Amino acid sequence: MNKLPFTKFFALFLLSLFFSVSASAQTPTPTPKQTKAEDEEIKIESRLVVIPVSVTDARGNPVTGLGKNDFTVIEESRRQVVDNVGSADVVPLEIALLFDISASTDAMFKFQQETAAKFLAEVMKPTDHATIFTIGAAPVLLSARESSEKATVSVRSISPTKQFTAFYDTVAEAAEFLAKNAPAGTRRVIVVISDGEDTNSTRIAKAIQDGYRKAGSKINELDNKALYQLTVNNRNEASAKERVRIGKALQDADTVFYSINPAGSSYQLNQMSLYGQENMDKFAKETGGSAYLPKFVPIDTKDELLNAGNIKRNAVTLETIFRQLANELRAQYLVQYYSDAEYPEGRFVKLDVKLTNSGTNKLRSRQGYYVKN
Repeated sequence: MNKLPFTKFFALFLLSLFFSVSASAQTPTPTPKQTKAEDEEIKIESRLVVIPVSVTDARGNPVTGLGKNDFTVIEESRRQVVDNVGSADVVPLEIALLFDISASTDAMFKFQQETAAKFLAEVMKPTDHATIFTIGAAPVLLSARESSEKATVSVRSISPTKQFTAFYDTVAEAAEFLAKNAPAGTRRVIVVISDGEDTNSTRIAKAIQDGYRKAGSKINELDNKALYQLTVNNRNEASAKERVRIGKALQDADTVFYSINPAGSSYQLNQMSLYGQENMDKFAKETGGSAYLPKFVPIDTKDELLNAGNIKRNAVTLETIFRQLANELRAQYLVQYYSDAEYPEGRFVKLDVKLTNSGTNKLRSRQGYYVKN
């Protein structure tokens, strides 16, 4: 058997090694089979929910220094993890003051005006902003997101009128203004000085006119009492819808509603006044605010000396209420959490916020929110 020369043998060896390595490189390396879950993108969406909360002690003084562990948030029976809590001393305030200039509040206008101006000056910090609206025949924006100095000038410049009252439209416009213009992460508050009566909001006026048109020629056969009742019925039907609309607007703006009714105990004199106070009670309760109903004494009697004394008493009462309101604003916290629950658009989600250790302290907060996906 002939032997190959060494050089040829070495060349054949290298050629064999090349093809072996090449074949090995072209053979695919098995990879673990991917599961369906790995192929699909896993995406968890969550909503940031903002809850304005105020905490006061048994005397109505602000309770300060609370943190995440001091609050328990229940959303639709499920406990949530609080992400952040901001206190009033660090979270800026965006306040909209709505001043009723209609004839229904004329008797006590001046000291309401002056006390409201003082309130803004005392409660606002340099980082806070105030927006002033008047409630008359239509909403009027007097000043937008001003400092306390400029806002108090606007309040003191307001004059009463004998106009009709567009209460619903003004509250809705204020809520919309805060929703669009107040920076995220601020405390949003609406303070209304009004009896809550509405005679001229767009939907109210339309409902009354539609009722007249629906009655047709029969309206000429109605006496004053029947005509008045027709007007009341049409207005009440529209007001029930407005109550829902305004409540949702306040919730969508993450706004706390406060009201002071200058009518005092006289609000019980007619159905419209009763309904107006009921509305303000409802808006305050749903958003975590307060609806104050002062016990004013009359200042328009025939006894001028009595009137002067009653004005002083009423001024003290009003100052006390504004002091309580200021305490609530100083006691505000902004509690935030992320909800990953899936709810349909527009669904009202119930909230229950409590203090982990309440003791004698009192907490006010919004009762829920409307889902915005």
